Amino acid sequence: MPPYTLVYFASRGRCEVLRMLLADQGQSLKETVVTVDAWQQGTVKASCLFGQLPKFQDGNLTLYQSNAILRHLGRSFGLYGKDLQEAARVDMVNDGLEDLARHVFRLLLLRSEEVKAQYRKELPKHLKPFETLLVQNKGGRSFIVGDQISFADYRLLDLLLNHQLLFPGYLKDFPLFSAYVARLTARPKLKAFLDSPEHINRPIADCVNI
Repeated sequence: MPPYTLVYFASRGRCEVLRMLLADQGQSLKETVVTVDAWQQGTVKASCLFGQLPKFQDGNLTLYQSNAILRHLGRSFGLYGKDLQEAARVDMVNDGLEDLARHVFRLLLLRSEEVKAQYRKELPKHLKPFETLLVQNKGGRSFIVGDQISFADYRLLDLLLNHQLLFPGYLKDFPLFSAYVARLTARPKLKAFLDSPEHINRPIADCVNI
């Protein structure tokens, strides 16, 4: 049996970053997919601590809340910076990405081409803080924090890849991020996951379940 189990919807949503991290770390994951119909029946929802998915199992530890799960995996695999200062920066980046992810999910809920076009115009502003942090760390030739990958890198990569689905070709306007994505997606285990049909065919989100 795989040591990790995940209960979630058939979308990338808040869990693709967990899948990427575990794949890159050479870990197996057993998934139970919850359909829209099953979720709307209410039984699964009622069984969840906060009435939300994902639900994550690590041995006898059951966790809800995607960011708590992500931080747990960060600690488990040494993906939380090399000291307390780096750990604080990793948390800061992750919180900033959470704000932006919520913005993107609201955009998806609206299903408005006008809103989407306006967001595309504002994209440089939204990505600027993360671009600044990359530049400050070895001129953008390394990770988002320090000299080793952290869970914040997987989170940033997930967001950048989702934007590729929303705005194909947008990375040509962001050479620093384009190089960053190329470096991370060249990691063999991560590349194998990103090339898999399971990843490619997952939608960003099922808007019913955001």
